[in-house]
Amino acid sequence: MVNLTRFNPNNDLFDDMFRGFFMRPVQLENQPPVQIKMDVKEDDKNYSVSAEIPGVKKEDIHVTIDGNMVSISAEVKTEKEEKKDDKVLRSERYFGRVARTFSLGQDVDEAAAQAQYTDGILKLTLPKRAAGQSKKLTIM
Repeated sequence: MVNLTRFNPNNDLFDDMFRGFFMRPVQLENQPPVQIKMDVKEDDKNYSVSAEIPGVKKEDIHVTIDGNMVSISAEVKTEKEEKKDDKVLRSERYFGRVARTFSLGQDVDEAAAQAQYTDGILKLTLPKRAAGQSKKLTIM
């Protein structure tokens, strides 16, 4: 007995294989990670952000605050050279930029915000902006 199956263009094995291949992130051998891993915590007055950005100089990190939007970006520079008897056997360089943007539930007071970078960890203290006074209008 022969089983027949109907061709379904929405269930194409070839298409599924390549769709998964092209959507996976690619990381080359011995390259630094190209993502910023973060923890965001909230209390009554502040947001606290801890972002891992290892191997970056603090001068190469930029933080921008616009209302409730926070952007962190960094220039990643890595150079590695292996020598033997004053001959270069292998030289690798990586230059790139990593960035992360996220929104918070409330606007941030940019003037009181603080940033500290030690041991590859960027710590941000982002005070919440006081909610504006609401005004009730009298209808005449």
